[in-house]
Amino acid sequence: MSVRDRVAGIVEARWFQNCVIAVILVNAAVLGLETSLPVVEDHGVLLHRVDMMVLGVFVVELGLRIFAYRGGFFRDPWSWFDLVIVLVALMPASGPFSVLRVLRVLRVLRLLSVVPTLRHVVTGLFKALPGMASISFLVALLLYVAAVMATNLFRASAPQHFGEITTSLFTLFQIMTGDSWGSIARTVMAEQPAAWLFFVAFILASTFIALNLFIAVAVEALEHDKSGRREIEEDDPQQEVLAELRALRTEVAALRREREAA
Repeated sequence: MSVRDRVAGIVEARWFQNCVIAVILVNAAVLGLETSLPVVEDHGVLLHRVDMMVLGVFVVELGLRIFAYRGGFFRDPWSWFDLVIVLVALMPASGPFSVLRVLRVLRVLRLLSVVPTLRHVVTGLFKALPGMASISFLVALLLYVAAVMATNLFRASAPQHFGEITTSLFTLFQIMTGDSWGSIARTVMAEQPAAWLFFVAFILASTFIALNLFIAVAVEALEHDKSGRREIEEDDPQQEVLAELRALRTEVAALRREREAA
């Protein structure tokens, strides 16, 4: 077994992945503690040292993966994701680049690439983007039509909310998020009691229907991605061969160690 194979075995080992996850969680805790001024005054030096150690672990782990996979590392989008995050962390954070200190929190996002379930969810969401774009266009069209109607209907009753179409768009977006929509509706209904019909219909169409459509598209994409992965694993005969090769490598390595020990 070559050195590269041994490094690949270490990088792919479950204990190694668990250690990386633990380091990411420690980094997240340190970044959170650094937002507290009293903690920074008392333990700022310690936090900085831990932060540098975490960054060193990330660099070493990334270097091991590049050494083990070589060109295969750069063909994986998640590897590029990790590489960009580490490179951003290595950039100077003083002088004109002091704003980059805020970007250190991006290291926590490495959990997305390390934890398989999170990686699966993110991949499914990216695959759902085309469907979500169509739904977003539908919601924007509904918002524009409702804004034109609300401006014409309620301009005199509530000019602060529906005086112009831009104001109406913002107000309806606020209503769509559920933020203080009751007070806005009551302001209009004080002069136009039947206005509740418009607000109830808009909330039902924009919030409940649109939200359910977004959820349906995301769930469908996740299920499709999961079923596709299962079919590939079941239909690909190379998976079994690769598993046998890994088992043979492990047995050969064990035999070599026994001979060396003898």
